[in-house]
Amino acid sequence: MKAQQYGKAYLVTMLGLLLSFACLKSAWAIDKQSHDYELKPQKIAADTYAFIGRTEDFSRQNGGYIVNTGFIVTDEGVVVIDTGPSRRFAEQQRAAIKSITDQPIARIYLTHHHPDHFLGNQVYADVPIYALPATKQGIQAEGEGFSSNMYRMVGDWMRGTELSLPTETAQAGMIELGGHKLELLALQGHTAGDLMLFDHSTGVLFAGDLVFNQRTATTPHADTQQWLASLAVIQALPFKVLVPGHGAVSTAAEPIEETRRYLIWLEKTLQEGAKQGLSMTEIMQTPVPEQFQHLSLLRSELQRSVTHLYPQVEAQVLKAINWEKTE
Repeated sequence: MKAQQYGKAYLVTMLGLLLSFACLKSAWAIDKQSHDYELKPQKIAADTYAFIGRTEDFSRQNGGYIVNTGFIVTDEGVVVIDTGPSRRFAEQQRAAIKSITDQPIARIYLTHHHPDHFLGNQVYADVPIYALPATKQGIQAEGEGFSSNMYRMVGDWMRGTELSLPTETAQAGMIELGGHKLELLALQGHTAGDLMLFDHSTGVLFAGDLVFNQRTATTPHADTQQWLASLAVIQALPFKVLVPGHGAVSTAAEPIEETRRYLIWLEKTLQEGAKQGLSMTEIMQTPVPEQFQHLSLLRSELQRSVTHLYPQVEAQVLKAINWEKTE
């Protein structure tokens, strides 16, 4: 009798262990699948590809894949534009590049120092990583904080991600690489250092976050006047294909104009609000013109921009008013 009881207990225990193992295996499979960015290189010109992110904010659903990155296959190796928001992303990005070409990665260019553009650097430790001086300084000063914040926002997608600094300094000018004539443009406005890459051989312009397409511009390090000046430079370029930092690839200049119109409206709204003595909360509730209603994340990005920019605008306007009163 006791033997039968022990036998039953043994079977129950083994069944429990098997069920637990099956659950763990299932959870592991779901976890593994959930961290697949499903990167699909989109061919946008000869030898040129882009990974197009979602026009969303960072979340545990998208893993930070809200950014556009890209690469150019040349006869002397692959040029990668931005390494993405995490180690996992860059590993999958590198594997996707490998599925297109056997050419080695020749160099990386970082467009600026925001976290969704550079936190995959460690995966390219064997490759020169170029960035403008202001970008290198920004990553060194704010990189650890960016990384920690990304862990909070997207969770386990960031597992194993460690800060890796650019190794080379990018300089404005022309370079010839493997049959491609690449122009590096050093601008500013979205941040203190905004690098664009224009391939004169194909007409493709990787504009970074100086251009947003049907996605509200972000402004944590913005100087709107410098940004508008940079957009004027972009509009004068003879590009055929435009890759914005966020939003769909375009063959027209409309994303540039759209970004310009929004920044002008934003600056005017902040200036007028400061002159009227409005609070930040009141500015955040400003009615938005119909022409911008199609932009994703419109209200949340407007609120963030007020937080980023309004104190400085308010201080400048109040200083000007006080100065006029003393004359």
